[in-house]
Amino acid sequence: MQIDNFKVEEWFNKYEHLAKYDLADTCVDSLSVNELLELPGENFGEIFNKKLNYGAIHGSERLKNGICSLYSNQNRDNITVTHGAIGANQLVMLSVIEPGDKVVSIVPTYQQHYSIPKSFGANVELFFLKEEENWLPNLEKLEQVVSDNTKVICMNNPNNPTGAVISDNMLKEIVKIAQKSNAYILCDEVYRGLNHTGEPFGLSIADIYDKGISTSSMSKTFSLAGLRLGWIAANKEIIDKINHQREYNTISVGILDDYFASIAIENKNTIIRRNIEKLHTGKEILMTWVNNEPNVRCVEPQAGTTAFVGYDLGIKSVDLCKNLQDKTGVMILPGATMELDGYLRIGYGNNFEQLKTALEIFSIYINNCL
Repeated sequence: MQIDNFKVEEWFNKYEHLAKYDLADTCVDSLSVNELLELPGENFGEIFNKKLNYGAIHGSERLKNGICSLYSNQNRDNITVTHGAIGANQLVMLSVIEPGDKVVSIVPTYQQHYSIPKSFGANVELFFLKEEENWLPNLEKLEQVVSDNTKVICMNNPNNPTGAVISDNMLKEIVKIAQKSNAYILCDEVYRGLNHTGEPFGLSIADIYDKGISTSSMSKTFSLAGLRLGWIAANKEIIDKINHQREYNTISVGILDDYFASIAIENKNTIIRRNIEKLHTGKEILMTWVNNEPNVRCVEPQAGTTAFVGYDLGIKSVDLCKNLQDKTGVMILPGATMELDGYLRIGYGNNFEQLKTALEIFSIYINNCL
């Protein structure tokens, strides 16, 4: 099976270990094991008595109960646990997409959502969000693209890389569009729970559409990317179909990952409050820089950990980011790795002094070296 190079991940593999200032990170300041163990309500002595067997194959009852608490209309039969959201997305596609199916992928997004269906022989149509529309889908145009034979609509909400949030009402309108062709909606919701204002959790696609499939993980909202644990929420018929595929590539997640994830979700209010406070701090630093740097612009992100910064400098984003890192040590992700040149993805959830310094260095670079 041939598949396109994974542009974002290959960029990280090539440049991250060389970065002095990493503005490409998409996580909020990751929790340490000690910080996790300081959360209340747990007797951690029992961890040393745990047998390191396979554990509960589809996820422990405790973990699945915790995951259900993140939704309004799900029970344990609607959940299966996976190796990260990256494993969740792939399992969904393996389960519902066949050669020749039409897939509409709303971009920019994580490359899985169009390259994996393409590798299966699906007919993939990219639907581009636009900066002038605040990175939100134009529903009239989306309805024209989603034809009667559309099998799956792939999207993510909140959006990576723009931080745009599809409102609850708009999400319901997208469901109406999908219903006309009886299409699945695969919604990657890894940043759900990190809305910057109001309730941190918006609606999940799995709660409002019988063919809605939600994928998520511990990586972003819970600052625990190192657990490599994700999940899928959908109706039981879809979960049963996915579990049929899952037997071939997952068996179970690690028993300690399951345990630590359960603790984190049970303390979700504490962790999410911590993370949103950090994101407010980082976003203020970033937007102050944007507003004072005439060469860049940005639609202010409403959720998540990243911003999609546009620029007008007469240089391709890949060349800009490569030269910037070679000369200064500042790592930024080029928009071309997400199919939109002329943009840069910048993360702002980590090390705020480094963020300030790196942005200052970037300004000096673009004003003096280009």
